[in-house]
Amino acid sequence: MANEPIDFKKTLWEAACKLLPELDAAVYKHVALGLIFLKYIADSFDERREELKGWMSDPENDYFVEDESALEEELEDRDYYIAANVFWVPAESRWSYIQDNAKKPGIGKLIDDAMAAIERENPRLKGILNKDYARLQISERKLGELVDLTGTIGFMEKGHRAKDILGQVYEYFLGQFASAEGKKGGQFYTPASIVKVLVEVMSPHKGKIYDPACGSGGMFVQSEKFIEAHGGTLGDISIYGQESNPTTWRLAAMNLAIRGIDFNLGPHHADTFYQDLHPDLKADFIMANPPFNMKEWGGDKLAGDVRWRYGIPAGNANFAWMQHMIHHLSPSGMAGIVLANGSMSSNSGGEGDIRRAMVQDDLVECMVALPSQLFSNTQIPACLWFLTRDKTKNGRNRKGEVLFIDARKLGFMVDRAQRAFNDEDIARIAETFHAWRGSGETDKAYEDVKGFCSSVKLSEIEKHDFVLTPGRYVGAEDIEDDGEPFEDKMGRFTATLSEQFAESARLEELIRSNLKSIGYEV
Repeated sequence: MANEPIDFKKTLWEAACKLLPELDAAVYKHVALGLIFLKYIADSFDERREELKGWMSDPENDYFVEDESALEEELEDRDYYIAANVFWVPAESRWSYIQDNAKKPGIGKLIDDAMAAIERENPRLKGILNKDYARLQISERKLGELVDLTGTIGFMEKGHRAKDILGQVYEYFLGQFASAEGKKGGQFYTPASIVKVLVEVMSPHKGKIYDPACGSGGMFVQSEKFIEAHGGTLGDISIYGQESNPTTWRLAAMNLAIRGIDFNLGPHHADTFYQDLHPDLKADFIMANPPFNMKEWGGDKLAGDVRWRYGIPAGNANFAWMQHMIHHLSPSGMAGIVLANGSMSSNSGGEGDIRRAMVQDDLVECMVALPSQLFSNTQIPACLWFLTRDKTKNGRNRKGEVLFIDARKLGFMVDRAQRAFNDEDIARIAETFHAWRGSGETDKAYEDVKGFCSSVKLSEIEKHDFVLTPGRYVGAEDIEDDGEPFEDKMGRFTATLSEQFAESARLEELIRSNLKSIGYEV
């Protein structure tokens, strides 16, 4: 049973790809996910309707309605649905109606009209849903088949929460689309295992959570999962985000809406640097994976911005993103940021001076070096920055200290191209941080581990010219003594090397001889 959801998602993905091979992944993403979203809210509506019908048909229930025609009218009272946090779905938007018309001409316009009607009836969804199905460059036959395929998703299966099934499908599809789109996929999707590290380290139980480059909303979704796993209440957090790409902004809104998460992504998409939609926000937790090494970000037009407290970012936008987030941190807030490795050591464009000023102001709490191949969309090595305004809060007094973690040897290969962290890897990083911070989230006592983690004073970082690469501070791990004397080991190694040199010389001579036999001298 445990493997069924994975097989189901994979089958759905492969079947859908066969239907729409001519569509670019960037377009297909919104086509497929829009229909999945519509199926989910229609199923949720039907489930609530059946529940109400059961109550109203039961003479022992306070909701009992004796007259059949009155019962049908009562079932169309939208207040019953809104009260249960279920989107109101008008008749022309219900899945049964769409399914019945899937093979008829005009299915694209019918879907567009269904989406528009849902937006009209549910203000929270205004401007979010995809309403371009009539303009798709595909046949109505294939669109109808995609409707049929989407109709096979059983969101109301017994033993499963509908939003959990939808969340799994969404997360799987977003990951597949990120791989299909290559480099562009990183604009909307951060691999789940990286997000889990951020969330487990930061432990966002209560307060305001902000992501200024929120993509499809993965940081918020993982925060929701963390809170539920730790017995918390979603109402204890407030979600704030911003996204510059209009279609990705809609993806994020749908991704949160399907899960019943209240959110504020601003009234529209917007560039975070040029139009901050949350200017007065002071967040308790900031989690972000902004674009790596973004060069053309218009920094020359923002030279006097109040956010550049530690220096004007003259090169790429890495330190512009970080300073924007510091600007939005509450007095005891914490930020976790995914950035390119160059941010830890580069001195170009004034980056070295900004990094030094941030370290001297004791903002840097923890640095984590990540293994390669975690991202499907880029081979640029990445790291995690954890920043905090006050190291005397949320644990012991850590003033003047920085924790360095070298996680480059962790993870496993999902396939030949991509690596991921497993639960044990994530727990090791998070538990090391919490033990060092003394936050009470683990019973383990902190200690430096050669090759993995080290707690370092600011004076030591200054000696390294404020370079923050963990490898400089954690050292090399101890190699276990195998008991073989050094002289014997070197004798064995040199004998093996001599044999390999001899074999290399033999192969070289053989190649020369073969080339000479066909008239070529080397």
